[in-house]
Amino acid sequence: MERRNKRILKKLVCVICILFITGILTNKTTIFVYASQTDSTTTAGTVNGGQTKNDTTGKAATGSSSASNNNLSGQIGPFKFNLDTDANGGGMTSTLQMMLVITLISLAPSILIMVTSFTRIIIVLHFVRSALGTQSTPPNQVLVGLALFLTFFIMAPVFTQINNDAVKPLSKGEITQEEAFKTGVKPIREFMLKEINRPQDLKLFMDIAEIGPVKDYSEIPITVIIPSFIISELRTAFIIGFVIYIPFIIIDMVVASTLMSMGMMMLPPTTISMPFKILLFILADGWNLVIGELVKTFYK
Repeated sequence: MERRNKRILKKLVCVICILFITGILTNKTTIFVYASQTDSTTTAGTVNGGQTKNDTTGKAATGSSSASNNNLSGQIGPFKFNLDTDANGGGMTSTLQMMLVITLISLAPSILIMVTSFTRIIIVLHFVRSALGTQSTPPNQVLVGLALFLTFFIMAPVFTQINNDAVKPLSKGEITQEEAFKTGVKPIREFMLKEINRPQDLKLFMDIAEIGPVKDYSEIPITVIIPSFIISELRTAFIIGFVIYIPFIIIDMVVASTLMSMGMMMLPPTTISMPFKILLFILADGWNLVIGELVKTFYK
């Protein structure tokens, strides 16, 4: 019973926090939260435009909420909540806009990863680790961190252009949100179009979307460019990974044939070849070579 009450209390706190933040940001929302198991003398808190008022009865809070045109209410265990907006409905519109922005913010990391150089970098790094046969060394955290910092380095000119052309003018009120979005997307579009090596990738999704021939790349919608860019990055990363694999496969073949000629068939070749792979990688200054050539593929 005590655990159940704790879960209910946690849910209540989360709901109150969400409603409170929503009311503060919209500045037009009135929020009522009260317990349904309490008597009529229980105090109900009212938050209206950032100012808190305490009513002496739950009925008073309910009565004040009935004056609103739009109402959202719910119940979690013994607790109920009402979310009221002003009569003109502007608060509800602002609330929905804010919820949409929060949703986009939660998806932003995944979106940014897929439209930047991160995909190619992380796949190539995993190919390097797999070719060396070192299992989980370097660990995933190290590879992801290295890929992120390399992505920041490669995308720095693009992010700088977005900041100068879209973010700063928007913060100063010089352009609207729609204009800032269009201006901010433009450098990303140019980067992705530059990295798409084959027109077939664009044509594939244009045919699926039933988009006819275009005179200029600027007429291609972003919904076509993004998947085309992703499959182009996958193809490029796999080509680089194949080239990385070749010297290590030769070492595996030499070690395997040597062990067979010596009659040591019970000894796993990978166990013997891994130190030689690591030695070759160190002597060739592998990390400098791989990372340098990988970054240069974005500056062709």
